[in-house]
Amino acid sequence: MRKALTGTLAVLMSVSLSAGEVTKGEALFLKLCWGCHHQTAEAFGPSFASIAGKRSDSQIQGQIVRPDLLYKELGYTRNAMPPFALTGEELQDITAYIKSFK
Repeated sequence: MRKALTGTLAVLMSVSLSAGEVTKGEALFLKLCWGCHHQTAEAFGPSFASIAGKRSDSQIQGQIVRPDLLYKELGYTRNAMPPFALTGEELQDITAYIKSFK
């Protein structure tokens, strides 16, 4: 019983942390990404719903930081995405927001 309660508390704590990351990630999306990406509809770039279902966290973060190195691996013939210099925390936040559309 005690193990189950400890496990439940750990899950609840991680959910609230993720909720904070998602909220911060949404603010970054509105500031940096919205011109080319939308949450659920294809725009100039793929939707976050599409990205969340296909890519790992490291692929998402790599594409944000160095898209010139990763675009072929992700199936694109050219790179149209600019690189973004984000902190580690900002990368985690935007990744959590993108993954929330999975």
